[in-house]
Amino acid sequence: MNYTKQLLDNLDVNVQKHKAEIRKTFKQVKKKKPKQLDTIVHELHNEVFEKIDCLLCANCCKTLGPRITDNDVSRLSKFLKIKPSEVVSQYLRIDEDNDYVFKEMPCPFLMPDNYCIVYESRPKACREYPHTDRKRFYQLLSLSEKNIETCPAVLEISIGIVKHFD
Repeated sequence: MNYTKQLLDNLDVNVQKHKAEIRKTFKQVKKKKPKQLDTIVHELHNEVFEKIDCLLCANCCKTLGPRITDNDVSRLSKFLKIKPSEVVSQYLRIDEDNDYVFKEMPCPFLMPDNYCIVYESRPKACREYPHTDRKRFYQLLSLSEKNIETCPAVLEISIGIVKHFD
């Protein structure tokens, strides 16, 4: 079985297995803010994404409703060659935080082969996901703790963080 598929198939079990230790380690890391954290996380990010193929997973595109900004609407509008108001009326709704999100999940732009038809113009939240290559990672620990439930790569990176700081 493919490594990515195996991780995705076992995601719930592995999240339950590692959630408490990840939470504990992240709490300690957040408090200490180690200088080398970004370097460690970026190395783990690179290692994990050498083995994981997002196109075999696409769990984020199937389950998460990203926040869509006005800039995202504009970019999608140009790409799709429709008016911004049509992007909003066809694809978006306003959520409980008063943000635009997709009306339905999976993402309306996700194809059956897990390719994104708007990939070059995808929303900022999609471009940045799963955030494990960003600077000042200590600021993203709470978000990453949530993302372990969706993204096998974030779970693997988080397990690596636990091993490093254990």
